[in-house]
Formats: sequence, structure tokens, C-alpha cells
Amino acid sequence: MIINIFFLNDYLTMFHLDSFISEYVTGRQVSMFAQDIDDNRCQLIEEIQGRSVLVIGGAGSIGSSFIKSVLQFKPSKLVVIDHNENGLAELTRDLRSSNQIEVPPIYLTYPLHFADPIFQRIFKEHNGFDIVANFSAHKHVRSEKDRHSVQALIENNCLKARQLLETLSEIPPKHFFCVSTDKAANPVNVMGASKKVMEDLIMTFSDCFPVTTARFANVAFSNGSLPASWMERVMKKQPLVAPTDVRRYFVSPQESGQICMLAAVLGKSGEIFFPKLGQHQMRTFSQICDDFIRAWGYEPLVMTNEDEARDFAAAMDENSRSYPVVHTCSDTTGEKSFEEFVVAGEITDMNRFHGLGVIERKETFQSERLDLLFTYLKHIFSREDFTKEDVVGALKDYLPNFVHEEKGRNLDSKM
Repeated sequence: MIINIFFLNDYLTMFHLDSFISEYVTGRQVSMFAQDIDDNRCQLIEEIQGRSVLVIGGAGSIGSSFIKSVLQFKPSKLVVIDHNENGLAELTRDLRSSNQIEVPPIYLTYPLHFADPIFQRIFKEHNGFDIVANFSAHKHVRSEKDRHSVQALIENNCLKARQLLETLSEIPPKHFFCVSTDKAANPVNVMGASKKVMEDLIMTFSDCFPVTTARFANVAFSNGSLPASWMERVMKKQPLVAPTDVRRYFVSPQESGQICMLAAVLGKSGEIFFPKLGQHQMRTFSQICDDFIRAWGYEPLVMTNEDEARDFAAAMDENSRSYPVVHTCSDTTGEKSFEEFVVAGEITDMNRFHGLGVIERKETFQSERLDLLFTYLKHIFSREDFTKEDVVGALKDYLPNFVHEEKGRNLDSKM
């Protein structure tokens, strides 16, 4: 169990994050993919043991969890790419400090972006890799603000991702995995639409080498997530905020890595994986937030606005047993009130795995429309006067089910 220890109100408070996630967020004491790992252990060993592994974006929450899952099966080489140099340093400390993880003989980390020319040189010097997993992406709804943020999002998730796939095709891997999101199913924000385009993009390479992806639930307390921010707020004696009308599925950090490992190694080329979760397992952020406050020994005190909450937090002393929280309704661009993994027309296999559903490969995928979209997006970005609406319009032309409502407000405007 991972124990996170923080000083609060001049006394030591021990907060067991894994226990909290199991009891109050996922409701699972055992990983929902434990049986699938046991059932397929022999194949996992055969595909991973002694193999070379490249993980792009490996310092993030899901990427690092994927690494920990894969290392249980003893690859001979692990190369990790991430532009977050501090994250790579912490990843290495974490791996080498664990008595349950064996770091392979060849272990290298590089703080760079996969689109850098240095990456191509590294890839060729290693003569490619057996398993390649890409977790580098703009993955937050708050990434969508204006034309500049939208361009950066599209460049990373789509245009540069194609460059990566072209590099891989020179020395094809035995397995390639690229993470997607539940927000790619009937997208309502540019991030989700970009990941749906990414799904289509990797499918155009599915005859060159095996490609798989996974649509995700929220990873509980992942880097940059709203729940993770609550940890910071409590340490700084600042109020918490949580929407009451946004329902989400959740998986634990450990489960997130296991999903990706199973999809990457056991999936057939062109398949999309998703966790088998029912609608009754969706929770609102406000429910989790109130449970989180109580786990710290406080009672949530719902405030009417941000100013009131900030003033109350600033005046708190060590005797206070109430903690301020602002419960909000979602009023920002791109927020979806619920999550879904499958859209109309997609064929699923719900019997192959215990905890995973599989969307089967489309045999009629046409890459010409994708080529036209990429050409048009590059044309838009080449203009000095392009607008966010131009990009949204191009995505709507390509994705008929993309329903985008511009509300003129984004998450950076809120606490």
C-alpha cells in the first residue's frame, strides 16, 4: 500500500490514498483486471519477458502505471521518453526504491518530445523495439481555450502522432499501443475529437504492425486531475471545488496500467479496449469530494461562492472541524455530464475478457478522408488569422457525431 503523509494543522495526518480509492472511488479491493492477468499469464510472459519496451510519456500517471505492470513480466530493456524531466527523475526513484519491481538491465530515460529529431536517432540506434506504448497526449478538457491551445492539442495528439507512426513503420514493433479516452466516444470537446481522430490514425497503420488502443475511465487521483488537486488544496489550507452534475467512471492507477498492458499485448490489431463498468458505477465529483474531506477528519461545509470559501479557509484554525467546499454546476466549454465507451455502429466482444470489453476492428476504414482532414488542418494552421471555430468546423466535417457547444468559458476561469 502507498501511504501519503502530509503535515496539516501542526500535527501529523496519515492519509491512505490507495485505501481511499478502493473504498470510496472504485469500490474495489481487488483490481478488476486481476483475473484477466492470471488467465493470460503464460501469454503475457511469452510476449514481454526478455523483450525491449519503449514507453513514450512514461512519467505520467498512466504511463508509469503501465511500466510497473510490464516490469512484472521482466523485459530486458526499457527506454522511457517524456518531456517532463522532473517526472522522469521521480519515476526512476520510484522504480529503484521498490522491492516488488525489477528494473531491467538496460534502463534509459530521455527528457524530450517524441517529435524531436533526437528521438528518431535513439529509435534507430536501438534498432526499434518489440513493444511501443504512447501515452504522450493533451488529455484534459481544460486544454481547450483558444486557437493557440487548440492548435497545440491537435499538433500533439494527431499531426505529430502520425510522424511517430511513420518512424515506427521503418522498424515495425511487435505491439503498438496508443492511449485514447472515453471522451472520443460521441465527443463534445476538441480534446475528445482529437483522440477519435487519433484512433482513426493508428488504424491506418494496422496493416504495417499490430496497433491497439483503449478508451479510459477517469484514473483516480491521476496527475493534473481534479481529485489530485484536492491533496494540494488541503496541504495549503485552501478550499475545494467539485461539480455536482458531472458523473464519471473511475479506475485506480494500478488498473490504468493493467488495461494498457493487456490491450497492448493481448489485443488484435485494430481493436479498441474499454473497462466493463456499468452506469451504476459512475460517481459525481462532489460525492467523492465530500468523502475525501471526511477522510481527513473534517465535515464538508458547502459554500455559495468562491470568495466566501477562500475567506473561510484563510480564517480556519486548528480547532476547526469544518472544511469549505464549493459545489458547482458545469458551465464550461467541452464538459460532458456522463461517460460512455461505445457508440452506435461499433461491434463489441464482451466475452473474451473478464474485466475488459473489446470494440472489434472496422474492416472498411478509409484513410483518404483522414488524409484530407490532416491537409486541411495544416492549411488552417498556416494562416495567421485562423480561428478556433475554423478548427472545430474541420473536425465537425470529419466527425458527424462531434457536437461542440462554445460556452465562452473554460476551466482556467474557475477555482
